[in-house]
Amino acid sequence: MKKVLLSAFAALVLFACQNDQADSASTDASVNAIARRGCASQDVLEAQLKADPMLAIRMNQIEAFTSNALLTHKLVNGKVQIPVVVNVLYRTTAENISNAQIQTQIDVLNKDFNALNSDYNSVPALFAGVKANVGISFVLDQVIRKSTTKTSWGTNDAVKKVAQGGLAPTTPTTKLNLWSCTIGGGILGYAQFPGGASATDGVVIDSKYFGLSGSAAAPYNLGRTGTHEVGHWMNLRHIWGDATCGSDLVSDTPTHNTANYGVPAYPHYSTCSGTPVEMTMNYMDYTDDAGMYMFSNGQKSRMAAIFLSGGPRAAFGI
Repeated sequence: MKKVLLSAFAALVLFACQNDQADSASTDASVNAIARRGCASQDVLEAQLKADPMLAIRMNQIEAFTSNALLTHKLVNGKVQIPVVVNVLYRTTAENISNAQIQTQIDVLNKDFNALNSDYNSVPALFAGVKANVGISFVLDQVIRKSTTKTSWGTNDAVKKVAQGGLAPTTPTTKLNLWSCTIGGGILGYAQFPGGASATDGVVIDSKYFGLSGSAAAPYNLGRTGTHEVGHWMNLRHIWGDATCGSDLVSDTPTHNTANYGVPAYPHYSTCSGTPVEMTMNYMDYTDDAGMYMFSNGQKSRMAAIFLSGGPRAAFGI
């Protein structure tokens, strides 16, 4: 249903999750509410493509590998358990999130990627046949902390570069690196797709939306920013394909008009071809944390492909 070559899609992929701030957003720094989820990585991808002309070629090769894996029904040999390094960049006490808060994010990832989330059974009957237990687990490997004078880090990967005051990723070919910091600009998080440079590989999450406790702020206080961003790190696209009625390269997700926000009433119909009911509860939409609670089988297969021998994240496989 959604076969689009990455070469035609490259300008739209690597999700740059940039949040639209509410026009009336509070000026109170203690509130700092964000009205709509978004991803800043489209901008990140475009910058990476300009800086590295070979990136589009590498991503096309990954897409061809993934398509072949799906066609031949290859599966990952053994269980994929991902060690996670969390890099905390802080200026304030609130930004220096606790180990307990960090563990809640790991716990959320384990639940969401293993169909153990309490809202998994809320998936409507229409999509019950394609809701997936991805079967990938996460274990906290270490927490690295660094004090900073920066008030915000932006999305230019400075947070990952020692020369710019950040923390470099720890063994990124075999460990998922998460960065917790204040990103700024109303951005919840951003990630790097498979194919990018190892020196910048990983996921950045604003400390206000990291895990469940401590500084986590509603309506993004259920750890789903982490789930969404790690989905991108595992090669998932936004469900609307970053274009009107676009493609997410997954066969069992309905075609969406665009991103959905808040907690949409079900059923929410698309005006795209066939007027399908949109899968607004999918983790790769832009709904509030409480509004997203499933991956699809097609997304599961797409994620599994990157861990196969020869895949871009094969070193994580067992």
